Amino acid sequence: MARMCACLATTTGQARAHLDAMGALGPGHVPAGVPGGELALLPGEPGRAEGPFTAYGRTAVGEVTLHNRPVLLAALAERAAPPSPGCPDGELLLRCWALLGDSGVALAEGMFVLAVLDGEDLVLIRDHVGARTLFYARAGGAWAACTSLRALRRWPALGTSMNLSAVRSFLTFAYLPGEETLLTGVRELLPGRVLRLHRDGTSSQTVHWEPRERVEEPVPEDPAGHVLALRALLEQATASRLPAAEPAAVLLSGGIDSSLVTALAAKLHSHPVHTWSISFGDDLPNELGYSGLVAAHCHTRHRVLTVSGEAVAARLAEAAALLDSPVGDPLTVPNLMLAEAVAADGATVVLNGEGGDPVFGGPKNLPMLVQEMHRTPGAPWDEDRATAYLRSYRKCWTDLPELLTAPALDALRDAPPLERHVAPYLTADGAGPYRMGHLLNQLLHCNLRTKGAHHILTKVERLTSSQGVEGRSPLFDRSVVDHAFATPPSFKLRGTAEKWILKEAVRDLLPDTVVDRPKSGMRVPVQQWLTGPLRELGQDLLLGPRSRQRGLFRPETVRAWLRGEGALLPRQGGKLWLVLTLELWLRSYDV
Repeated sequence: MARMCACLATTTGQARAHLDAMGALGPGHVPAGVPGGELALLPGEPGRAEGPFTAYGRTAVGEVTLHNRPVLLAALAERAAPPSPGCPDGELLLRCWALLGDSGVALAEGMFVLAVLDGEDLVLIRDHVGARTLFYARAGGAWAACTSLRALRRWPALGTSMNLSAVRSFLTFAYLPGEETLLTGVRELLPGRVLRLHRDGTSSQTVHWEPRERVEEPVPEDPAGHVLALRALLEQATASRLPAAEPAAVLLSGGIDSSLVTALAAKLHSHPVHTWSISFGDDLPNELGYSGLVAAHCHTRHRVLTVSGEAVAARLAEAAALLDSPVGDPLTVPNLMLAEAVAADGATVVLNGEGGDPVFGGPKNLPMLVQEMHRTPGAPWDEDRATAYLRSYRKCWTDLPELLTAPALDALRDAPPLERHVAPYLTADGAGPYRMGHLLNQLLHCNLRTKGAHHILTKVERLTSSQGVEGRSPLFDRSVVDHAFATPPSFKLRGTAEKWILKEAVRDLLPDTVVDRPKSGMRVPVQQWLTGPLRELGQDLLLGPRSRQRGLFRPETVRAWLRGEGALLPRQGGKLWLVLTLELWLRSYDV
């Protein structure tokens, strides 16, 4: 396993020295006529980096998994430039981009990042939805890019430190919703982008894909056409992600999203389907009845992994260290343990149901829809959409004045507003790549480009790849997403039925009990963990000398939260979890 890195400097020797400092493997590869450009692999880090690949005078390294190779091969054949049928996915993507430009990348469906030396430039390419992640920085007169944030942290020329603005973003969203990272000077390439880094320190960026709203007017009375089209796309997306010659593994929570992926896998795969669910103990509310019902209905071999609070306490630091950016999701350790169990079962690929909510309209959008109904612009209590969106997260945003120390708050006084991460999506004005006319589509677009790319997909990728498994998400398929934004909003949120069209598209595959059940989500006993197995760990970490020396959090606020005071249930445990997760991540990266 390996990740990748690239450098563009004044001389080849400088570029090589920079990559060596990051832990690169070997001397790298320099194509003729490109002095100062170096590409290399980072051994010992969980990833699928391969290369270098060379085509048409350009050389690349990448972490590339393509789900539609025939489409790309056909596109190249039309240009009388067919590669060898067995060429690696990274080389195939490089050839498409070299010959067809951004439109060649837009043809690709898959999980990929690619770093290309092109003439005097270093070009960075990221997939449509953000299934794989790429970071970049400039220091010492050089550009460096890497799929490992930890490797960039080792780069002496960068001299990075904690990014306080990103700390505030994380405490507000429970993830980092845009380009910023927790390391100063390091940025994340956004999904759907091609970034060209020039030797003189400037850069330019293009968009190879952004979802577009294409809702037909008037809305057809009969939704059957949209339903049938979605069903065909779901089957195609699932089939293209099934492993070629092994049983299919699916993470099955019991909700509609993972259930439909399970049902489609059972229908389409020529090998058995193995499903996995999580339990936190019989004395807690769970969805095991639904997941068991789906497993029996689809005839899968089903296993339930029981996760104890003691296991979470023992492995929380390990899970935090695997993530390039922290994710304040209490399912990180359970997800890691599931990936271990799937790998121990011999699987190399595991499917999941992630994507249904941010693409088809889950309950996260309801507070915003209610706010819009009762909004009175200009009233003293009125809030713009972006501010209301931040409030609807119900994380630590409103607690920041009491949670952060006075020096931290003072340092943030002139920081860019947090609303900038979501405001571009929440308007019908303008003609930029973010414009959508319907409010529900604006919310879904925002969810897709923030939580989808920077929480859901990055967590899945990092935790599964740590065990040598590739996590795949059919509901994030580009064609499925495009269809969702061409679907009338009234077919997605139909009366009180959320994700209506998604449910109708698979109704024949699942019991009505599963299709029509209300969404409850995974009920994680965070509060019990924090007052039980994690109590001492939380106190030691958050009130210990190292945390105090960092000077981020007011000890009196943290102490009150640890005692169960100062923040109303049921969100108190989630807020404390964010603080604890952030502290563990900062320690892991020695920030």
